[in-house]
Amino acid sequence: MSVEQPGSRASRYAVLPSITLSTPIVHELEIRRSRFIGHALRVTTEDEARAFIGALRKQHHEARHVCSAFILGPDRDAMRSSDDGEPAGTAGVPMLEALSQRETGSRPEGTAARDLSDVCVAVVRYFGGVKLGAGGLVRAYSDAVSATLDQTVTVTRQRMVLAGVDAPHSEAGRWENELRAAGFHVQETRYGSGSATLVVALPDDGRSGAVFTERLASVTAGTAHFRTLGTEWVDLP
Repeated sequence: MSVEQPGSRASRYAVLPSITLSTPIVHELEIRRSRFIGHALRVTTEDEARAFIGALRKQHHEARHVCSAFILGPDRDAMRSSDDGEPAGTAGVPMLEALSQRETGSRPEGTAARDLSDVCVAVVRYFGGVKLGAGGLVRAYSDAVSATLDQTVTVTRQRMVLAGVDAPHSEAGRWENELRAAGFHVQETRYGSGSATLVVALPDDGRSGAVFTERLASVTAGTAHFRTLGTEWVDLP
């Protein structure tokens, strides 16, 4: 969960699972005796991406190359890549292309969604003695990224309006259960000395507030209303 980023145009995008914030996905390909070890990590800033790449360079200090690419932000405004000594355009660019064109699902109109972001990939290459040529390198680095991402799934990260509903202690549990059963995402229930507050995440789409108001009136017999607590990005379950 994170605070809304000012000015973002997208309302949702795809990310790697939260476990990859600390544990990268690793997958190895062997191509003509060279080892291409792909790594993918979920990151939130450019500093995190560069720190991850730097750590891999230290870990694989005997490797010939540690090439990388990353995409950041809901609108994917930050895209960077590095060939790290491979011939220009044969590693970082195809890796970035594999990331940016990765299909993560389908849009309502039926077209493929290509919206993966907040991700850094790095491919460690141990040279095996056989030169691959420019075309072979492009394919190898692109395939290494795709094969690494094939080892996991993506989740949807959506901008949500957080609605606060004050509830008597005696009713908070029932209201929470009924709202969950109706398909609403209740993030938490905060218990205070006098009352509880249900925090419900609603898609920031201009329609969900009215739907929630109607359901809330039904659940609480018209005794409760919600107030907006803020806007945050949330990984959908």
